[in-house]
Amino acid sequence: MLKDTYILGVETSCDETSAAIIKDNKVLSNVVSSQEVHEQFGGVVPELASRAHIRLVTPIIDKAFKEAKISKDQLTGIAVTYGPGLVGALLVGLNFCKGLAQSLNVPFIGINHIEGHIYGNFLSNPEITFPHLTLIVSGGHTQLVLMDKHLSYNIIGKTRDDAVGEAFDKGAKLLGLPYPGGPMIDNHAKEGDSSFHKFPRAFLKGDNFDFSYSGLKTSLLVYLKDKTDVFIKSNFSDICASYQEAAVDVLVIKALNAAKKFKVKSVGIVGGVAANSLLRKKLAEEIIQHKMDFFLPDYQFCTDNAAMIARAGAERLSAGIESGMSLNAYPSLKLNQ
Repeated sequence: MLKDTYILGVETSCDETSAAIIKDNKVLSNVVSSQEVHEQFGGVVPELASRAHIRLVTPIIDKAFKEAKISKDQLTGIAVTYGPGLVGALLVGLNFCKGLAQSLNVPFIGINHIEGHIYGNFLSNPEITFPHLTLIVSGGHTQLVLMDKHLSYNIIGKTRDDAVGEAFDKGAKLLGLPYPGGPMIDNHAKEGDSSFHKFPRAFLKGDNFDFSYSGLKTSLLVYLKDKTDVFIKSNFSDICASYQEAAVDVLVIKALNAAKKFKVKSVGIVGGVAANSLLRKKLAEEIIQHKMDFFLPDYQFCTDNAAMIARAGAERLSAGIESGMSLNAYPSLKLNQ
């Protein structure tokens, strides 16, 4: 990675408006504004998200510069998420950064949101060794990615239906918890007995590392159907613990098996679900026991943020990769596209 560089990162793929500035691998500022307007709807409303980004993007970027204590003319480059995500939300950040890059005459680079999550771990752990296995877990993605070097991604496993983060949020909704419900399930589960009920673990047949979480959500729906409110309330923490255990077990076993098969030197977890306390604990224990290095991003780099986008941008700009002003937003962008 280039030295003595200042990179602005901007992230507007969903319901967080974020701007960050990094110098080399040091975060000088990382401003995140979450949109609380979506809570009443139980999920993100795309039109409301876009409007909020339009209102917030300028003051958030200005605040990032103020906290970093640098001026815009000191920038080396600008990195911004161009997919995957909500197309209207993506376009707000993308078009703003195009204009800013042109006005400052600095390189501009579009970043895949998932690549950003991967490099959020490098911000916390610059000593990560290759070959490296990354477990990507979020509301929209569950993937196992093998890296032999920087900017090289071999997807060896992915979800065939729902992502684990979605399973947590939808499961929380069934339990009457507000959005986003994943962290709330985690908190309640800490007081519960995970052996209270045996929810299914979908490993899928054959020698593969794919995931499936649609069945887990359905099993919770069926389980709760004939239960009284009194029963659910009395055993709430136990139900949460049992549900979380089923979701996490699959992640841990699949990641460990992949790490052993491909003989990696290190393993990491990234994405919003990387903040889950049970997943962090169980996978760390397994990976360390098998004599591999284990890396976790700081909590601030687990959820959507612009520092991770800036770090990925710094890596790409160092490799001589830039984007043209014709770059569009791609809501279904894949990691290797």
